[in-house]
Amino acid sequence: MSHSLPGVPLSLNGRVALITGGSRGIGAATVRLFRQAGAKVIFSYQSAKSTAEALAAECGGTEYCVAIQQDLASAEDGRALVAAAVAAFGRLDCLVVNHGIWPSHNAPIATMSTEQWRNTLSVNLDSAFGLVQAGVAQMQAQPVSEVTSARGHIVLVASTAAQRGEAFHADYAASKGAMISLTKSLSSELAGEGIYCNCVAPGWVATEMSQAALNDPDTSKKILSTIPLGRVGHVDEIAGPILFLCTPFAGFCSGEIFNVNGGAVLVG
Repeated sequence: MSHSLPGVPLSLNGRVALITGGSRGIGAATVRLFRQAGAKVIFSYQSAKSTAEALAAECGGTEYCVAIQQDLASAEDGRALVAAAVAAFGRLDCLVVNHGIWPSHNAPIATMSTEQWRNTLSVNLDSAFGLVQAGVAQMQAQPVSEVTSARGHIVLVASTAAQRGEAFHADYAASKGAMISLTKSLSSELAGEGIYCNCVAPGWVATEMSQAALNDPDTSKKILSTIPLGRVGHVDEIAGPILFLCTPFAGFCSGEIFNVNGGAVLVG
């Protein structure tokens, strides 16, 4: 008699997911994981065409994974990307708003340029509004899944900076703080319709965006001193919670902020 236990599948078979900023870093790890879970995936990229096309090919080609070049700096850009995603696979079940910018140079609030402030909020927040607005409208037009009793899932990617602030990066912290408030507002508005909205808030993760800071010995030492686990995160450790929040195992999670930061947000 076999005593082996069956695996626990985090399956998204039959689902269609749109993942922004999917060509590298956390986004690319999320694209790969969603494909492994059986979803068809559309992901956006800004300029890394060859990298994006290689990732799409790796994940099954255009029948299963489509890369779309789309600037995301306005609400109109966000709406255009959702329209392209629906045109590709006919529906939208999961929306992961992952893209964003973090100006790496220190910018004191007294001297931060209006241009930097507006650019960060345009990319990180205005485009998210357009994505969510169009994504929700598409999900509302679709029938509720017989398997999950869900009409759709939205996962917004914020940051620990949204919760505790970040000196000299007020533009980034403000934009990500707004994502947390948006998550809570969408949950209150949409949970009753079967559209689940949650947020993943990463801490420091080894990505291209954080590379310059992590490669600086003094900065890296300071960063690691704030993380109880003593290391930065890996992109797969962020992609996993994003996937989880789009599965039936997260069926009673709505409006949650899922902290993935090695304990950093608890120690200031």
